[in-house]
Amino acid sequence: MSATGDGEGATGEFVQSLARGLEVIRTFDAEHPALTLSEVARRADLTRAAARRFLQTLETLGYVRADGRVFSLTPRVLELGFSYLSALSLPALAQPHLEHLSREVGESVSAAVLDGAEIVYVARVPTRRIMSVGITIGTRFPAYATSMGRVLLAAIPAERAREVVAASHPERLTPRTRTEVDAIVAELDTVRTQGWALVDGELEEGLRSLAAPLHDRSGAVVAAVNISASARGDADAWRDACLPALRAAAAEIDADIRLV
Repeated sequence: MSATGDGEGATGEFVQSLARGLEVIRTFDAEHPALTLSEVARRADLTRAAARRFLQTLETLGYVRADGRVFSLTPRVLELGFSYLSALSLPALAQPHLEHLSREVGESVSAAVLDGAEIVYVARVPTRRIMSVGITIGTRFPAYATSMGRVLLAAIPAERAREVVAASHPERLTPRTRTEVDAIVAELDTVRTQGWALVDGELEEGLRSLAAPLHDRSGAVVAAVNISASARGDADAWRDACLPALRAAAAEIDADIRLV
């Protein structure tokens, strides 16, 4: 399939026509709010015939308007990013609840989202440095070895979760890290059932964390929140002491998300 074609041209599960349609949308920007057919074809590296078909399709769907020979995007394209933009408000919504939870339990509290096989921190209230690596907004860790990662992996279809874990090629980060895919997937089944995850010394020795999911209006899991602390005393006793407060904070954040 030529790069200038508009057929499906799939390689594996890559759909060429979808990629080209998105490229047509991206040809419009602040410096080029209105373009002719020839300009769209040139900027998207398409033939004029292919560019015309994509523009006509986008016009029919309401994402593009035509004014004579000139095309421009309509406000409807904002729908394409609405879910993502809504998710961007999550840190602001969660932060006051995280601060309250941190004061209540006296430990560091964070929120993260899943990005492929990793978690990405989007909000955090630290009380002390508990890891050898500093954690800031944007910090990434392998999902398979973290409490928030396991909560988030447990929320996606089981077969997809297995694929993600296997593709992570789990490494032994500490002597306690689970690296067998079957063992991690079995733990995800448990997390899925109980609604929370406890990880004790698997990401870093001496670090313990407890996580719960956050949900959007539809009930889908969109993020996770956790309490992390130095591993002191019995893990089950620590979990029992922290879990009610964690769940209450998650429920409060969920309620705020539903208002957005």
